[in-house]
Amino acid sequence: MQTTCNVCMHHCSLAPGQKGRCGARKNVDGTILCENYGQITSLALDPIEKKPLKRFHPGSRILSVGSYGCNLRCPFCQNHEISMAGKNPATGNTMLPPEDMPETLYVSPGQLAATALEWKKRKRAGNIGIAYTYNEPLVGWEYVRDTARLVREFGMCNVLVTNGTASLEILEELLPYIDAMNIDLKGFRQDYYRKLGGDLETVKTFITRAAQECHVELTTLVVPGENDSLEEVEEEAEWIARLDPGIPLHVTRFFPQYRMTDREATDVELLWQMKKVAGKYLRDVVVGNV
Repeated sequence: MQTTCNVCMHHCSLAPGQKGRCGARKNVDGTILCENYGQITSLALDPIEKKPLKRFHPGSRILSVGSYGCNLRCPFCQNHEISMAGKNPATGNTMLPPEDMPETLYVSPGQLAATALEWKKRKRAGNIGIAYTYNEPLVGWEYVRDTARLVREFGMCNVLVTNGTASLEILEELLPYIDAMNIDLKGFRQDYYRKLGGDLETVKTFITRAAQECHVELTTLVVPGENDSLEEVEEEAEWIARLDPGIPLHVTRFFPQYRMTDREATDVELLWQMKKVAGKYLRDVVVGNV
């Protein structure tokens, strides 16, 4: 029978055996299951600044982990090999055969938490916990929850790098275990979000709730011809300031990749102008990728 997945704003209605838009959740005998649970595609010890987080344990490192799948269709995705796994690169939608999926290794929550703890004990590594990143981690939120519980029991931190399109129900499941988030605020126009397969109001609601419970930083990738007006970044900064003027905003340089190789990289001078405009409202605006 058809079953609706309520993890994100798409509310995919799936027939038995059918996957959702994210490519990671599937109807199995009437139950929506997380098919990418524990299926790891990427694992690395990264500087915390790479997430990017500027005001959360600066100078430390964090074990970063990713799986596959994403519920958006950003044509500039830098991790499209895993986030768009199983999708046709020309459309970002059509499913491809299983042999075209990325290689994965199953790692249980206990194994991953234990690995993070081992890297914490190696003092030169400087590991403070786990960052769930690379693809969209909330399409497999159950794995994030189960691992984050164990990481917290070990006295370490959990960081979530997300597009912020999950439902509040899912967010509430995770908030007790998450210490910091970097949330993509991809722009401040609903029509732009629609082009990416998302919804601006869903993301604003997610940010508002997350900022009440944990450390939050925001990232906007500035894409030429899409979300690069000073008026838009000013509206965005003004809205963020109403939540908390201390929330750091990263305005980040776009480079041509994936299905946007025909665009020029973002003009660096424009990013500095955006920093100045946003700085009228926010205490901490960071220019990235320059």
